[in-house]
Formats: sequence, C-alpha cells, structure tokens
Amino acid sequence: MKVTVVGAGNVGATCADVLAYKEIAQEIVLVDIKEGVAEGKALDIWQKAPIDVYDSRTIGSTNDYSKTANSDVVVITSGLPRKPGMTRDDLIETNAGIVKSVTENVVKHSPNAIIIVVSNPLDVMTYQAHITSKLPRTKVMGMAGILDTARYRAFLAEELNVSPKEIQAILMGGHGDTMVPLPRYTTVAGIPVTELIAKDKLDAIIERTKFGGGELVKLMGTSAWYAPGSAAAQMVEAIVKDQKRVFPVCIKLDGEYGIDDCYLGVPVILGKNGIEKVIELDLNAEEKALLEVSRGHVKEVMAVLDKLGK
Repeated sequence: MKVTVVGAGNVGATCADVLAYKEIAQEIVLVDIKEGVAEGKALDIWQKAPIDVYDSRTIGSTNDYSKTANSDVVVITSGLPRKPGMTRDDLIETNAGIVKSVTENVVKHSPNAIIIVVSNPLDVMTYQAHITSKLPRTKVMGMAGILDTARYRAFLAEELNVSPKEIQAILMGGHGDTMVPLPRYTTVAGIPVTELIAKDKLDAIIERTKFGGGELVKLMGTSAWYAPGSAAAQMVEAIVKDQKRVFPVCIKLDGEYGIDDCYLGVPVILGKNGIEKVIELDLNAEEKALLEVSRGHVKEVMAVLDKLGK
C-alpha cells in the first residue's frame, strides 16, 4: 500500500511518522512546496526505522507529484494558519486555492485515491477538495471529529482518573465552537458518563473541548500537531487495513439527519472503500437543535467559498 501526505509541516510530518512507525503502508510519500523540507523530514523518519524497528519506506518530494502516483490514500494538510489582520474570508480564499491545486495534482496522479483533508477551515476545505476532485462523497472526507473526540475523552479521563482507553464518545457537527458533543453517547467501560460525573463538570469539559484548539494556540503560539497528525493516521489505518472502524468524520450529507449539501462531522464506518456507511443516530430535540446551529454556521462558510468561485 502507498500513502501520500501533502504538507510536511508539523501535522503532516507527524502523520507520516505515525504511519511509518505503525507500518500502516509500505511506502509513504511526503510532499511540500518548500525546497528540501519534505526530503529532509522523510529521510529523518527513515533513519529512525532501525531504532524503532519498522520497514515502511518514507520518501520526500518538493512539489513533484509524479512520486505520489498510484497512492491508495492521500492526506492533505497543506494551508496557511490565520495570521494577525487576516479575516476568515482571507483565510478561506488563500487555503482554498492551495487545496484546489493540491487536489488537482493528487487526482491527476492517483485517480483512485481516497482523500483525507486536514487543512483549515476543515469543513469548507473538505468541500473544496470534493468539488475539485469530482470523486464520490465517500472517497473525500475531513478529519476533525477524531481529534475533537480525542480531546473530549482525554479531558474526561483526567477528570475521572481513569484510562482514556476506557472512554468511548461521539461528537457531531462542524469543527470548532459549534461542534456537537453527545454526552448521551459517551461511556466509560460501557457505563454512561452521566452516572460518573456531575453535570456542571461535564458541561465545563464540553466547553473546553469546543475551544481545545484555541487553548493550545494560546499556550504555544501555534496550532497543535501531535494529536491532529495521529488522528489523520488513524483514519488512514482504518482504510488501508479495512478495519470497519466507527469514527466521526466530515462528509457531504445527502439527506442524512434531514440535511442536504452540507459538510458536517457524523459517525461513519471507515473501511477499504472509504466511508462505507453513514450512521444515523436517533437524536433528541436538543441535539437536533445544536446540529442545526452547526449546519447553519458551516453553510455560511461554504457560501464564502461559493462567492469566490473556486
């Protein structure tokens, strides 16, 4: 199996490193626009192979997509972070152009690849990659829900003083402060979390999860990379190994949850064909209302892209 990661920054390099360390693919290609960066990081990961004992071969490329040919899965992490003075619309225009160009090159050399988008703003960049690639919606998806869920589970594990391995949870909606955590579907070793934690503490954890990315930016002055890179690698693993894992993933909804033509995070089954099934949960009135708020926010951002004519 062959996997390409486009963007050799912190997130992309972490994703490639996890893929190699876990031997998820025989060949991992790291691509970046900056001269020598992808080659250097790929070489560094390869030189670690004798130490960590893995066989996956990592190769770097400066904007040469011919080396990515016939990739089974492609992860797109390319894009610029929002800078001081930059509006949301500016960020969308800049990153949409990057994601469009990357997607065109990806599809040219790997027309059958499954595409995972990590670039921000996540929901609208998934939209951009989907319309550019012209691939079925089941083969173009965004990584956000796994990261958001991981943060939620980590905070719960800390509060309850239990292993994070014991916590299962689902979040839905857009990536950011309109995400929809679902305490009703959160369990600790099968026990509903609401039986183990007070409502005020659970609400505080949910709020912290919604702004989890911002918390890290304040601490480090830049966005996270270990958890996002690992989350993308986990999606790749589920696809490459046909694991049929259930994850919250950003996909274009086509009638599910009563929503059409909007890119939102929902629980899906991930396997060798990409998104093999969208799981429709029986949401209560409060959950439906929160999802509707999230849908409205994402549609506003999608409208910005539509006006740009990308």
